[in-house]
Amino acid sequence: MSRGEGRAIERASELVARVSAGGLVALTGAGISTDAGIRDFRGPNGVWTTNPGAERLSTLDAYLGDEETRRAAWQSRLSSPVWGAQPTPGHKALVALERLDLLSLVITQITDGLHLLAGHQPDRVIEIHGTAHWTECWSCRDRRPTLSVLERVRAGEADPRCTRARTDGAGECGGILKTATVSFGQSLDSEALERASRAAARAQVLLAVGTTLEVQPVAGIVPLAKSRGTAVVIVNGSPTALDSLADVVVRGSISEVLPQLVPAVTS
Repeated sequence: MSRGEGRAIERASELVARVSAGGLVALTGAGISTDAGIRDFRGPNGVWTTNPGAERLSTLDAYLGDEETRRAAWQSRLSSPVWGAQPTPGHKALVALERLDLLSLVITQITDGLHLLAGHQPDRVIEIHGTAHWTECWSCRDRRPTLSVLERVRAGEADPRCTRARTDGAGECGGILKTATVSFGQSLDSEALERASRAAARAQVLLAVGTTLEVQPVAGIVPLAKSRGTAVVIVNGSPTALDSLADVVVRGSISEVLPQLVPAVTS
């Protein structure tokens, strides 16, 4: 660790240590889960960086309008590391801050469910881009666990459809199934976004972790919070689009940096 990195961690720790009850809000991106074996999207070795065509699988119009895109998406889900991933030290550090009653909310852009698996209270996590662990019918909105649908894919259904009985008794719904994640071209939940924005604007410190801060409208939470007097700490392995707004930028391993913020408030 360089002297500059060490000083940045010290400054971030000092800010966290001064937070009063509930004064800390975290905004997390895919970078917090890379140490769990889940690749990010826009990093140097990200899914979309190394395979630009993979982004099409997350585009709503392509997914709904093209059977081959859906087939490819379901095959990709079969081999996803999400299903066996475990929380990282970074996830666990945020849980520790919550249990100290310092962290009031996690706003996460990732859909892997690791924040909840790590032990956060569900009402303190906003999965702003949805979750990969549930699948929704695009016609009748029936929701089922994604793993149950993947069993059907393994059994040979390349493009599984909704099996919910129709209300008119005329067989199964047959609608397109999609994970309950927000794709490109799909709107965010406006109430969830409003709640996230209000919390960040009221916070004493906004901790942005593992996100490039490029995707709108979620990235807009950072300048909004800054304009309301919230201190901004960015922890990421590479530069972000909003480093210039931060009070402190810590460049390094999230799994190593976040745990160092916790002892500062427990010692």
